[in-house]
This record gives sequence, structure tokens and C-alpha cells, in this order.
Amino acid sequence: MKLYTKTGDKGLTRIIGGQKVRKNAIRVEAYGGVDELNSYLGVAISDLPDYPALRMELVEIQQILFDCGTDLATPDDSRGYRTDNAYTKWLEAKIDQYADVPPALKEFILPGGVPSAAKLQYCRTIARRVERQVVALQEVEPINEAVLTFLNRLSDYLYAIARYVNHEEGEPETVYRRSKTIFH
Repeated sequence: MKLYTKTGDKGLTRIIGGQKVRKNAIRVEAYGGVDELNSYLGVAISDLPDYPALRMELVEIQQILFDCGTDLATPDDSRGYRTDNAYTKWLEAKIDQYADVPPALKEFILPGGVPSAAKLQYCRTIARRVERQVVALQEVEPINEAVLTFLNRLSDYLYAIARYVNHEEGEPETVYRRSKTIFH
């Protein structure tokens, strides 16, 4: 099997359904962002050897992100979408599970901590960027709305587990020094 098609040599790619589009098309940017997030999640997973349950969850999220990318590469729902709101419900339960472990926040914190938590925070920022890309796509073309909802919740999940990992590792969070009281 050849890995190259030479379609890209002219700045084009094919989306699901066979249509050729420019590689910088907003749809390609959106599902390319999902791919980037998925790849960096792999980096974050590799840095969590002492958290087998968390690793399994993140691998499941990688599977879901493939579904999200497929849905974003599909110009309409004529072939059926893969991502549904059950994924978001699952994430919400996980967020609740992890968010209750570290102390409640009263101020903004800086991203960082132990390397694995810092990588999870970076994944969170990638998820937020991808969410913006999907919103931009949504403004001009139809999308599976469940993808957008999932990405929005995923960034919350990544924030929660980054805090959880820092807490479990005994790493104190760094408070943003000019933070006002939040979540009151």
C-alpha cells in the first residue's frame, strides 16, 4: 500500500465522499486540529505510567477524537455521524469524579506543575483552539453538533485531570498573583 497519493502536491486533499478541497480549507483545518490534539494526547499518555486507569480513559478519548475527525471530514450527515452526546455524558461523569479530589479553586491558577500535568494543560489549550476552529467551520458549513459539545467538555476534563495529577503527585498549584476570587 502506498502512503502517498500525490493529491497534496497540488495543495489538495480529499474529504469523505471523495470531494477534493484545498488543504487550507476550514474543514481541513478543523479535523487537522483534532488530529493534532489526538497526537499530543499520545505524548501526554506516554508520561502517565503510574496512572493506568487515566491512561485507559485517554486512549478511549483518542478513539472518540478519531470519530470526531471523521465527522468533521464528512460534509454532511448522509453517511451518518459517529460522534454522539453519550461521549459528552461520559466525560461529564469523569470530570465530576476528578474535580472533587483537589481542593476547590478560589483563584485562577497557572498551567504547569509536574511534566505530565503540564502536558495535559497543553492538550487543554489545543482542545480550545480546535473548538474555535470547529465553531468557524460551523458558521459556514453544517457539522455534527455533538463534536463541538464533546470538544468543549474535553477541555474541562483535561483541566480537571491535570489538577488531579498535580494533587496526586503532591505538586502545589501556582496561583495567578493578580487573580480575583472566582467561582463564587
